[in-house]
Amino acid sequence: MKTLDHWLASPWRRSGTAAVAGALPVLAFPGPALWWWAWVALVPWLLLARTAPTGKRAAYDGWCGGFGFMLAMHHWLMPNLHVFTFVIAALLGALWAPWGWQVRRLLGGAPSAGRAAAALVVLPSGWLAVELVRSWEGLGGPWGVLGASQWQVAPALRLASVGGVWLLSFLVVAVNVAVAVLVAVRRARVPALAGLVATAAATSAALVWSPRPDADNRVAIAVVQPGIVAGRDSADRRFDREEELTRRLADRDLDLIVWGESSVGFDLDDRPDLARRLAALSRETGADILVNVDARRSDKPGIYKSSVLVGPDGPTGDRYDKMRLVPFGEYVPARSLLGWATSVGEAAGEDRRRGTEQVVMDVGDGLRIGPMVCFESAFPDMSRRLAADGADVLLAQSSTSTFQHTWAPAQHASLAALRAAETGRPMVHATLTGVSAVYDANGSRIGSWLGTDASASRVYEVPVTHGSTPYVRYGDWTVRGALLVLAVWAAAEGVRTVRLRRSAPPPPAPPARTAHGSPARPGH
Repeated sequence: MKTLDHWLASPWRRSGTAAVAGALPVLAFPGPALWWWAWVALVPWLLLARTAPTGKRAAYDGWCGGFGFMLAMHHWLMPNLHVFTFVIAALLGALWAPWGWQVRRLLGGAPSAGRAAAALVVLPSGWLAVELVRSWEGLGGPWGVLGASQWQVAPALRLASVGGVWLLSFLVVAVNVAVAVLVAVRRARVPALAGLVATAAATSAALVWSPRPDADNRVAIAVVQPGIVAGRDSADRRFDREEELTRRLADRDLDLIVWGESSVGFDLDDRPDLARRLAALSRETGADILVNVDARRSDKPGIYKSSVLVGPDGPTGDRYDKMRLVPFGEYVPARSLLGWATSVGEAAGEDRRRGTEQVVMDVGDGLRIGPMVCFESAFPDMSRRLAADGADVLLAQSSTSTFQHTWAPAQHASLAALRAAETGRPMVHATLTGVSAVYDANGSRIGSWLGTDASASRVYEVPVTHGSTPYVRYGDWTVRGALLVLAVWAAAEGVRTVRLRRSAPPPPAPPARTAHGSPARPGH
C-alpha cells in the first residue's frame, strides 16, 4: 500500500494512472466485446478518485480518466486526425472533471452508509449527464455510450426497450459504484448489496413485464456490400460492382434492396444513365432499391448525402438528406477557428450540407422504412422518432472503409442491435465494406454478418413487428430522472454548506492593540 501511495504521490504518475483506469471500459466494446467487463471496469477509476487528497485533484483524476476513455474509444481515428485526436480526447475528457470531484465528495474518506447509498444514485446520474452533453452532434455524438457495451446481452436489450441505452448506462455505473463500495468501504456494504439486488430486480422485472413486439409477417430485404473499391474512377467501378451483385438477386422475391452509404457518387439528375441502370435493376429483381448518393446536387448548392429510393420507373421522389454530420469527417466545426485540422489530418475540405427533417418511405405492400445515414444510428432519438412516425423497418446506410482494419466497423454494426431493441423495430445496417448486419425487433442478430473481407449480396428474412415499446412512448425518462437527482443533490449540498457555515464558531477576535500599535499585554 505504501508503494502505491508513493507512486500516486507524483501528480504526473497519478494522472497517467487515471488515464489508464479511464481506458479500461473500452474492452467491453467491440472488437474485444467483453461485455461483462463493463460491470467492474470503472472500479479502479472510482477507487483512485475517492482517495484524491483534495477535491481539485479528484477533478483532475476525472479529467485524466475521461481523456483515457475518449482516446481509447476513438483510437482508430489517429491515422486520419493525427495529433487532433489527442486534442479532442482532452477536450471531451474535461467533461468528467465534475464527476471525479463528485466521486471524492460522496465516497472519499470514511463515508457513512447514507453517503454511500446516495452515491449509488448520484454518481450514475452524474455519468449520464456527461454522456448527455457529449452526445451533442457537435461534440462527436453518442459513440461509446457505456450502456452500448451490452448490445449482445438479451436481458440488457430488454431493459433498453424500457429506458433506452441511457438506462443501461445508469445501471452499469451503479453496479460499478456498488462494487467499489464493497471493496473499499466496509461500513457501507449493506447499501451496496442493496443496490446490486435492486439492479437484479429491475432486470428481472423488465424481462417479465415489458411488452414484447409482435411479428405480423416477414419481408425479404437484401444487403449489397461491394467491398473495397479504391483508386482512379472508384465511384464508377463501385457502381459496376454493386450492379453486378444486385443482378444476382433476380428471382429471389425481394421486398427491398439496400446499398450502403456513398454507394452512388454522382447526382442522379446529372447522370441519368445511372438512374436508368438502377431502374433496370429494380425491374429485374422486382424490388425497390435504396441507394445513397454522395454528390453535389444539381437542384441546390452544396454536397449532400442522401438516401434515395429507386423503383422500376426510376427515382420515386422519396429522398432523405442526412441531418447529423460527422465532425471533421463531413464538416469542420467553427472552420474559421479549427480549419487547420485539414492540414494535419483528413478532415473535410468542404462542409457537406444538412437535411432538415427525417423521412419515412413507403416501398409498397404496406412496408414503411426509416432511413438513417452513417453515425446517425448512434442517436437513439432519431430511430425513436422514425418508429413513432410509423416506420416498420429501420435502416442505416454506412461506410467505415476508412477504418477498415480497426474496431470501428464492428462497433458501428453493434449499435443497430440497441436501436432495434429500443424501438421494437428490426434494423438493417448496410455498409460498403463491412460490417453489415441485420437485427430483429428484440435486438437479436438475423443471419450472419457480412464482414470487412466480404464483397457480396445477402438476403435476410426480417420479421415485421407492431406495437410500441415504453422507450418509444416515454422517451429519455432516464436522463430526465438523472438530471432531477443531480438537482436535488446539489440543492441538498447547498443547504448543508449553509448550515455548516452557520453552526461554525465565530473566528477569534484579534488582540487589542496599544496606542503605540503593538498588541496589548494584559497584566503589564
